[in-house]
This record gives sequence, C-alpha cells and structure tokens, in this order.
Amino acid sequence: MGKSKSILKVVLPLLLGIGLVWYSLSKISVSLLVQYFTDANYSWIILGVILGLLSHASRAYRWLFMAEPLGFKPKFLNSFMAVYSAYLINFTIPRAGEIARASIITNYEDIPFDIGFGTIVAERIADTIMLLLIIAIAFFLEFEFIYDFFSSKFNPSALILGGIVFFAGALGLFLFIRKSSSKFALKVKSFLSGLIEGALSIFKMKKKWAFIGHTIFIWLMYVLMFYVTTFALPELQKISIAAILIGFILASFSIAATNGGIGSFPEAVVIAFSLFGMAEDPSRAFGWIMWSTQTLVIIVLGGLSLLYLPIYNRKKTSV
Repeated sequence: MGKSKSILKVVLPLLLGIGLVWYSLSKISVSLLVQYFTDANYSWIILGVILGLLSHASRAYRWLFMAEPLGFKPKFLNSFMAVYSAYLINFTIPRAGEIARASIITNYEDIPFDIGFGTIVAERIADTIMLLLIIAIAFFLEFEFIYDFFSSKFNPSALILGGIVFFAGALGLFLFIRKSSSKFALKVKSFLSGLIEGALSIFKMKKKWAFIGHTIFIWLMYVLMFYVTTFALPELQKISIAAILIGFILASFSIAATNGGIGSFPEAVVIAFSLFGMAEDPSRAFGWIMWSTQTLVIIVLGGLSLLYLPIYNRKKTSV
C-alpha cells in the first residue's frame, strides 16, 4: 500500500502536467507561440533571469544563518549548489528536492541529515508566511475588485450567507481539532504547532534580522522577476500591479501542482490575467516564456551543480 501511494505521488503530478501541456497547446497554435518567443524583448527576460539568480543566491546565503547557531560553518558555494540541485530534482520527483538538498549538505558539510532537513523545513515555514503575506497584500489592495468580481458571479446575499457559514464552519473545525485526539486532528495540530514553533525560532536567531531581510529580499525578487518579464511582450506592458500579484500567487501554487509547474504554470497565468481583461494568447505565451526561461536556468545550473559538487569538495573527500 505504501509503495503504491509513493508511486501515485510521482505519477499523478506528471500525468497532470502532461495533460495540462496538451490542453495549453490546444488553446494556442505552436506557430503562434513560437512567434511570441521570437518577437519577445529578451532584455527584460534576461533581467528576470538575473533577479531569479539573486533570489536563489540569497536563499543559499540565508541558510547559513540557520546553520551557524547549530555550530556549523558551511561554505556558501555548497549551499548555492545544493539549492539549484534541489530545484532540478523537484522536476523529477515532486518535493524530493528538500530531501536531496539535506543529503548534499550532509555529504559535503558533515551536518547530520535530521538537523539539515530541519533547518530547510524552518526555511519553508518562513517562505509560507511570506506567501501568505503577499496574498494578504493582494487582498487588501484589491478588496473592491475581489468583492465586485464575486458579487457579479454570485448573489450578494448568498456571499454574506456563505461568509457566515464559512467562519462558523472554520470556528467549529478549530474547536473540534483543539479537543479531538483523532489522527487527522493530531496531524493538523502537529502542523500548526510546527509552523508557530518554526516562525518563533527565527526570532531566537543570533542574526534574525539578517535572516528576515533575506527572506523579504527573496520574495521581492520573485515578484519583480515575474513583473519585469511581462515587459518582454508589448501586449502586457500596461498590466496592473493587481494582475501581477494575483498572477504571481496562482503561478506559485501551480508549481506545487505538477513537476516544477510544467503545464500548470502557463494556465495559472491565463486564469489570473483573464480576470483583469488580458487577452489569452499573450497571457499564455508569457506563462510559457516565464516558465521556460526559469526552467532552463534550473536545468543548466542544477546539472552543473550536481557535476561540480564532488569536484569542488574533492580535497575534503580525498582526506
């Protein structure tokens, strides 16, 4: 049963990705997509790639702040190559990159696997908080748009009733989980307590403000990377900040849906941009351009990292 579950975790995202690639390419001709790639302004695309590199370099450096209080002083280059290796491995087996990254750190920095993996989980908690913050900012900035959008789709009275039911249900679920000892409740409580503990541990770091500063910088680079790449297509140069934020949020979630966001990333962009009246063809083309260029960088740097890691650390391994 466990083996079948593991196989499904690998196969289902891959099949979903293949299905979404087929769906996406059925909505835009390959020749038109190629034309968008040909006519794109690559100065903006290259700038987006540079911003992506900066965010990943900052991620690698940020991790050093977590290792230091534990008594370890890992090399930045090992951390950087571990980050890109993890991204590459996530394209083959979803969410296996974190395990691979911890294994690389264990092999080349002599940091016990459980400690290395624990620090990476704590990093993910910080990133989750940042993504939630971006969602909150988007909701705050575009509350009127979001309200008007749902009001046009649903009856306002039904929305209010739905809101009351939702909050009542959320409160009931909270009280149930708090008092219940069921397997599901224990898992939720464990997750929430880990989230709170991980968030609070950040403030106990010796260099907590440097860690928080890098976390903000990483996500600022992510959003800017997404934003500046829209300038590569003339049709998207007047896109609103609200569309950028919503597009970025949906695209971020799409990466977890399939292997590295294959197929799901372009369609998430189309859904978001369509809400703001943007045409589907340039939106879909942007999604493919954005995903392709960032994926190419991950394949190249991730592959080189896996090859260069043993060479860079050969003096240590030969001792």
